[in-house]
Amino acid sequence: MKLVNELAPKLRRWTRWHEEWEDEVAALAVETSDGLILIDPIDPPAELRGPDHVLVTVYWHGRTTADVNPKRVWASTRSAQPLRNRRIDVTDAFRAGDELPGGIRAFQTARAAEVAFWLPEQCAIVVGDVLLGAGAKPRPTSEPLRLCPERWLGKATHEELRESLRPFLDLPVERILVSHGEPLLGDGKRALAEVLG
Repeated sequence: MKLVNELAPKLRRWTRWHEEWEDEVAALAVETSDGLILIDPIDPPAELRGPDHVLVTVYWHGRTTADVNPKRVWASTRSAQPLRNRRIDVTDAFRAGDELPGGIRAFQTARAAEVAFWLPEQCAIVVGDVLLGAGAKPRPTSEPLRLCPERWLGKATHEELRESLRPFLDLPVERILVSHGEPLLGDGKRALAEVLG
């Protein structure tokens, strides 16, 4: 049984075992005026296959995109070619600030190939790897939200990551939806402010 949780109206989340990561990872489905959008999909249930759009936060999260038969695949310009190298047909390469389906906005993070998404209708931030939830590897903790290990950032630093995420503090953030660990379903802005210092 593939359990899908409704986190907010028109927003669903599920987790699946990831062989390489050796842990459960999350994916999202968002119903929008532009159709069904999956974010970082991994083995979605049958009713979520064949989406109108797939959005990818970072090329490592292409996962099973090619298998879900999307009409269009959106990835940042920095992730587009690595995804194509993984046999994922990116139809729309974008930069942070470009118009995306469903009114979703992309923000560039300090991790060169990773963007974070803002879901305005659900007041939610969606991240790939730059933020981790409670229980996430490596070194799981009970902290509801924390930065990824600095070594994941390539040449960037934690301070640069904090700076890249600060624009989210200008938004009415309620939820922070992480790929690794437990999602933060309330009081997201306060938790983010604490992490960003």
